[in-house]
Amino acid sequence: MSELPKTLEDAIIQAQQGTQAALADGKTRLQVDLLFPELKFMPVAQQFLPIFEPYGDKLKIFFADAGACALARREWADVPYKIEDVGTGRAASIESKVKPEDEIFLFISPTSVEIPQIEQICQAIGENRPFIMLNPRLEDAGTVGIGYAGRQTRQRFISTIESCYYLRPIFEEAAVLRCYPGIWEVWVENAGNYERVAELDNKPSGDELDQILAKGQPATTTANGETVPAKKPSMMRGLQRFLKALGN
Repeated sequence: MSELPKTLEDAIIQAQQGTQAALADGKTRLQVDLLFPELKFMPVAQQFLPIFEPYGDKLKIFFADAGACALARREWADVPYKIEDVGTGRAASIESKVKPEDEIFLFISPTSVEIPQIEQICQAIGENRPFIMLNPRLEDAGTVGIGYAGRQTRQRFISTIESCYYLRPIFEEAAVLRCYPGIWEVWVENAGNYERVAELDNKPSGDELDQILAKGQPATTTANGETVPAKKPSMMRGLQRFLKALGN
């Protein structure tokens, strides 16, 4: 079982440990999620990258677009690994992006818009070489222009990837955590301390979370002595408070 991280740095260390454990077990399609809207992907990626140092120039990093790729090449000018963009919106040779000498691949914050190109790249990568999605946004329901076929393609692709680390605040003072090889956990704050209130084999659905949180929230007593469940708090306030706590 994992412990809920106290800082963002602790969360990134956990994510590194979960990724390394999954790679050691032979997993080749992995996903890392630190689900805080305010997080900037470049600093998080920079802190996450040291686990790939043993690969040297055998690591290839993909950014969603040419702008992010150019920024990374400028800021990470002296790194040994190769940096590419996925190639959305222009003809791009997959063979030029995936070379035989590449051993491991990292996609940084790809979105559902890039899924067709990413799927082609992953087909070229094959089943034996691992890739990791760091903070992907592949399930963005608000993406415009994705029809039924596109949604089916997206879901089929997503279903092949295993979550090796997942941390998401849910409502106020609650969180969902998974760190490979552990199972999924739901944590709730109670009297100043976080408590693990549920363990699941699979990622909990929205309805499951509602039921778990309803049971995990401390009750309150009314003036006439009646015990009632605590009021469900604001989701956005909870996100902000949880992120602030991680950043301390």
